[in-house]
Amino acid sequence: MSDIPTKADGERPRRISELKLFLFALATAAAIANGYYVHPLITPVADEFGVSGAVVGLVPALNQIALALGILLLLPLGDRVNNRTLVTIFVCGQFIAMLAMALSDSFFIFAAASSLLGFFTIIPYLLPAYVTQRVQPGRMGHVTGIMAAGVTLGILGSRVGAGMLGHYFGWRTAYWVGVALTASLVILLPMIMDRKSEEPEKKEKPPSYRELLGSLWPMIRAYPEVTLGGFMQAISFGLFLALWLGIGLHLPRIGYGVDTVGYLAFIAAINVFVAPYAGKFIDRSGAEETRVFFSAIQLVGVCLLPFAGDNLIVLVIAVILNTLGGASKDVASRTILFSRAPEIRTRLMTIYIVIMFIGGGISSWLGTAVYEYGGWTGISIMAIIYASVIMILAIWGLRFRRDET
Repeated sequence: MSDIPTKADGERPRRISELKLFLFALATAAAIANGYYVHPLITPVADEFGVSGAVVGLVPALNQIALALGILLLLPLGDRVNNRTLVTIFVCGQFIAMLAMALSDSFFIFAAASSLLGFFTIIPYLLPAYVTQRVQPGRMGHVTGIMAAGVTLGILGSRVGAGMLGHYFGWRTAYWVGVALTASLVILLPMIMDRKSEEPEKKEKPPSYRELLGSLWPMIRAYPEVTLGGFMQAISFGLFLALWLGIGLHLPRIGYGVDTVGYLAFIAAINVFVAPYAGKFIDRSGAEETRVFFSAIQLVGVCLLPFAGDNLIVLVIAVILNTLGGASKDVASRTILFSRAPEIRTRLMTIYIVIMFIGGGISSWLGTAVYEYGGWTGISIMAIIYASVIMILAIWGLRFRRDET
């Protein structure tokens, strides 16, 4: 593709029902949860396979890096291939990987299956682009917030469920539940997505796979605001993962069970209900401005972490503020992305998510290593540095709003 659209076209999108929107958000939650069951279970998994905390940290790290690779190679196909077909293939791949993790009898198989799982976890990033092509521009922030709430529900809900199941029934039980939920997606998603005959006809011949991948670099240069959002979310998501992995390692060492990690995640999951309202706030006030506001909330939250090492109340407040700020900031960045040309949204999402998960993969390993050598103090310092950089980038990102006015 030589010509890259710079604005959304004026065609009126087809309306998507509220019921389907709700189902898509739940499907997103179930699909993304698969990659995060290991976080509250990291200690019992390490114990069963006889590896250290730093080594077991490779599992979520490789999962995130494989996810970034899968998004780079597979997600751009959403601008060419019928999304229903793609989603069916991807969810089947997730099912096979989850089954292998549940049955694994060695750390190598478990880590390899987790990496395969990451490679096929494309659904939570394909569905938002699919949905936003079917809503009016004035509802973009609100709908993006609802889909982002599904992401938050999946990431935090996986910790609640896995923590409780792991504590009472063993860590493999969480993966068997995940296998069942993934099997339900194989049935649900093809039922609620448009078949090829129902898709709107494309006026131009879709680009080839080589052209899809080749167009990513020109888009990075043409849409610096999307790249900036990706870098901000890479740091924010890395902070989120490092913090929760640190919590998963820290709480058992000071006398709490893995179920406590689940309870903490359940409390933090109240942010799921905030995301749609954050989307409406973004629609009214502007994505760039609200991103600064939510970055400030996140920074306040992590500044409480040094005082939360053995105080669950302070830890709860810190986690809630960090999750609220980070998730709402992600909604703002995605709203900026989805306001661009509909015909390339999947590739813009590819750029955003690949950058995000490279940061997440690095920080997944770094978080466990930092805790291994620096304890809770190390995790706290790491989080404050990350949040401070995010705040600086959010303020710098205001220049793109001024450039567009």
